[in-house]
Amino acid sequence: MPSPPSDLPPDWSCVDARGHRCPVPSLRLRRALAQDAVAGVRLFADDPMAQIDVPHFCNQNNYVLTAVHALDAGWAFDVRKPL
Repeated sequence: MPSPPSDLPPDWSCVDARGHRCPVPSLRLRRALAQDAVAGVRLFADDPMAQIDVPHFCNQNNYVLTAVHALDAGWAFDVRKPL
């Protein structure tokens, strides 16, 4: 996993799923959030379906989608575990 960008808290991780089609980004997000030491994840994805799949994944699994950043090529989704 890439190291988190400097604007993320130290207990967050980063998942780069660019170049993969759904459901791979959501599956990688699930795996990253399953780690006990991780409070949240920034997921990078460029599949247009991720705009639908990631919010749906969060709603179905009690995670919180805190931000979506539009990038030149895709999006960055900030997802945290419930408090």
